[in-house]
Amino acid sequence: MATEFETRVLHGDKIGDREIASKVTPIYQTSAFTFKDLDELEGFYQGSGRYLYSRTGNPNTDELGAAVARLEGAPAGAAAASGLAAILAGILAAAKAGDHIIAADDLYGGSYHLLKEELRDFGIETSFVSFSNLSNVEKELRDNTRLIYTESITNPLLRVENLEAVIEFAKQNGLLTLIDNTFATPLHVRPFELGVDMVVHSSTKYIGGHSDVTSGVIVGREDLIARAGAKISNLGSNLSPFEAWLTVRGLKTLALRMKTQSANARKLAGALKENADVERVYYPFEYGGENGYGAIVTVELSEKADMNGFFRALSWIKIAPTLAGVETTVSHPEVTSHRALSPEERAALGINRQVVRISVGIEHAEDIIGQFEKAIKESINK
Repeated sequence: MATEFETRVLHGDKIGDREIASKVTPIYQTSAFTFKDLDELEGFYQGSGRYLYSRTGNPNTDELGAAVARLEGAPAGAAAASGLAAILAGILAAAKAGDHIIAADDLYGGSYHLLKEELRDFGIETSFVSFSNLSNVEKELRDNTRLIYTESITNPLLRVENLEAVIEFAKQNGLLTLIDNTFATPLHVRPFELGVDMVVHSSTKYIGGHSDVTSGVIVGREDLIARAGAKISNLGSNLSPFEAWLTVRGLKTLALRMKTQSANARKLAGALKENADVERVYYPFEYGGENGYGAIVTVELSEKADMNGFFRALSWIKIAPTLAGVETTVSHPEVTSHRALSPEERAALGINRQVVRISVGIEHAEDIIGQFEKAIKESINK
């Protein structure tokens, strides 16, 4: 097997044997698979067959799960209909009614809502706490705590999690770990190789990479992924074959895209840090050197900046509620990703009206920088 990331993105184990040796896995756009007789059908239930019904398994979804698992250095993976569906499957593989989870308080707003509100209907309670000091986490430990959940790079303020410390703490206390690695991607960090139990991706974002698919992937320990995969199937949150195929197609250029986007993000963050009308730049400058560490830059503009004026002045850079396409886009966390948080919760995290999350694309870095400097200047002079 190839050892370098750029090669492993393209080459891995193929799913199943095919009579026609196509270079690319075909789209198995079928709801069900057929059997020649009852003996063959029974063989599926006895473990000798692989596919029955696309909700319970399909070559395209299997290929996606295996491909991301390979990049993360994990033995197993499963695809789901979205990143949140993959997160839910991972949580339900580790926790049940009556259990307790400890989660970072600076998560993506959708994950925060899932953990805080939706999981209560499953009888699972979550405590949110700052992971900047693990003594805070220790204070939340209970006899029924089962899982620690955080992000390798948090959304949107880009705190880089100390994964080694989180893993050590979890192992000392007999807890499972689930890490969202969407922002970092396996190009920058591979949490499973560090000792995390499960890793999740909103593969809608950098894994797919082209803003044309909604999907999620969870990888990790074989026993846990088997349970997560069963949850995906039994709860009906499976991914369609075509969307799995699209995600795999996008994955093949992950290394090329992410290297360019991360380097551009580092340049943009450095330029905006020098701008007198930018109050604060959130970017992990201490990681990755000039090549950058992730493709998101979050900034807090001066109070003098008119936010509507800023967004209108961006020209070819569009407002979008998501991230990670090859084109540079912007979002406004206060009214999109973190809308579900109360004003007090947002304020505690530092998310206010002046905060902008920038998803940096593959355009020329100077064009990207020029657009933001122009928009900031126009927003101040309104």
